[in-house]
Amino acid sequence: MNSSVISHHDGFHSQDLKAKPWRWLVLAPALLLAACQAETAPAPDAGRPVQVQRVAFDTGGTARDFVGVVRARYETDLGFRVARAVNVGDNVHIGDVIARLDPQDLQLQVESAEAELAAATSNRAQAAADLERYTILKDRGFAAIAQFDLKKTANDESEGRLARARRGLDLARNQLAYAELRADADGVITTTLAEPGQVVAIGQPVARLAHRGEKEAVIALPETWLGEARQSWAAVRLWSDRDRRFAAQLRELSPQADPATRTYAARFTILGADDTVAFGMTATVTLERAAAVPVARLPLSAVLNRGTGPSVYVVDETGMLALQPVTVAAFNTDAALVTSGVKDGDRIVTLGVQKLEAGRKVRALDAQP
Repeated sequence: MNSSVISHHDGFHSQDLKAKPWRWLVLAPALLLAACQAETAPAPDAGRPVQVQRVAFDTGGTARDFVGVVRARYETDLGFRVARAVNVGDNVHIGDVIARLDPQDLQLQVESAEAELAAATSNRAQAAADLERYTILKDRGFAAIAQFDLKKTANDESEGRLARARRGLDLARNQLAYAELRADADGVITTTLAEPGQVVAIGQPVARLAHRGEKEAVIALPETWLGEARQSWAAVRLWSDRDRRFAAQLRELSPQADPATRTYAARFTILGADDTVAFGMTATVTLERAAAVPVARLPLSAVLNRGTGPSVYVVDETGMLALQPVTVAAFNTDAALVTSGVKDGDRIVTLGVQKLEAGRKVRALDAQP
């Protein structure tokens, strides 16, 4: 406590205090109040601190990312029409052998068909010769008409048998040719569906071939984005190289939702895809559509709705709060797209808006990036 206050307050001297100690009881409250008033000055009301963000309108539109997988546009399931020479990831060219069967049984079928053809050819020659002789005999009156009809019928049957034998030989040779399954285009094997030694049925796929050339990103779209997908600009980024973007174009949109996920499969052609875009890579497809009017992206936490529509708190130059109604075009996962109600440069409170009241003084703090 200040000694000068003790020495001169109300005309008392230190000698008087020493001589009459009871005077301390009278002076103590007054001295304490004087000291507190001298050392404590009232602080001005700076207001409650709030985090703010400045409004910025642009015409960038709305954008959303979807995760998908890189696939070939054309994929062929290869199988035998009646074991396997490739593995997953192998590059093949048109005509390369994918798989083969044991040709022994098929070769026997070819030999049997050839023998049947030889027999049918011989029988046809005999029947034709008999018919020719009986025709001459009938014309001269030495053969009965019934015998002639039998020879004619036998000749007709021999012609049918010969035709069947020729078709059977063609089928047997085709089956023998199918013992080797060959690639129908250049590409890469993405799936093998049969193992060496496995018994396969006629038409059962053995391998899947992804054709070289056009590549696509396949994603699953929610129902709310079906219309946007057809009208939006698309780009593809690979997770392996996020700094590189490829333009994309919607090629196919499934007309029916997946029964489990209730989403719609969409295939986007990757324009300018090179060998760095490998099949099976994870890709991000960004769909973006330009806005018809400028919009401001505000945090979802800045929008307040107390039953009268969306509003935001604006901090003016004096630090006073004003509740300003706004028009929200759309809400996405992290922002509200505001088209009117605020203007460029306005300071909008972004946190704790549910605890604020209009007309109160606050201290604005810029939001950290």
